[in-house]
Amino acid sequence: MPPLMVEIIAYAPTQFYHCAHCEVVWNATEVSSVKKWHQENLETSMPPDMMQEYRNLSDWVINAAEHYGGRVVFKVVDAASMEGIWKSLKYRVHKYPAIVIDGKGSSLGTDFRRAEALIDQRLMLQPTPV
Repeated sequence: MPPLMVEIIAYAPTQFYHCAHCEVVWNATEVSSVKKWHQENLETSMPPDMMQEYRNLSDWVINAAEHYGGRVVFKVVDAASMEGIWKSLKYRVHKYPAIVIDGKGSSLGTDFRRAEALIDQRLMLQPTPV
């Protein structure tokens, strides 16, 4: 049985980089201003309350991935990206984070217990391998 897909549409911090080749060169030169710019860019990409919400979401995803093992696959989609806008329209969500389980049920907000209950419910409906 394929793993259960859990898509999370949320506002995510945005990082901007040079092309991959340039980043290698900049990192090799140990130019502190480039590293400082990347850190400052990350810290200012979202308001502090949204960044804390994203950290909480990230912690939950890490713990849930460990708990469910290979039975569940998590995919985080930035709500401000083209994919995020498309998925928001597709799943008819307008509050974030939105947790969409197997393209069916969704748990809005940071009610991770509800999301886990929906995941558990879907996993119980899957046939057990013989």
